[in-house]
Amino acid sequence: MAYHTVGAPVKGRAEFSHDWNGATWRFASAANRDAFAADPAKYAPQYGGYCAFGTSRGYKVGTDPAAFAVVDGKLYLNYNLPVQTTWNKDRPGYIAQADRIWVTLETTPYTTE
Repeated sequence: MAYHTVGAPVKGRAEFSHDWNGATWRFASAANRDAFAADPAKYAPQYGGYCAFGTSRGYKVGTDPAAFAVVDGKLYLNYNLPVQTTWNKDRPGYIAQADRIWVTLETTPYTTE
């Protein structure tokens, strides 16, 4: 939620949590939690929170909370800041490619190997 309102990641607190889509989400305030709960798809990161660049390449990889962008009201995360630099060179192209790939990648199990 803070990515959209503050423009930065903000550590959430356990007392402001909300369960959605198989995960517990933590927020910095009750107001942020309530806004998210009312419309989670509006605030949740794209591609299940996996790296937008990795998704565009056909694989799931974790993300660094500091490597983010809000594009047309949607939150995108990247593996790290150097990967984000690459992703920033063609955001529309990578987003279009990731959108196409995510349809099949979404159900693929995430592995760290």
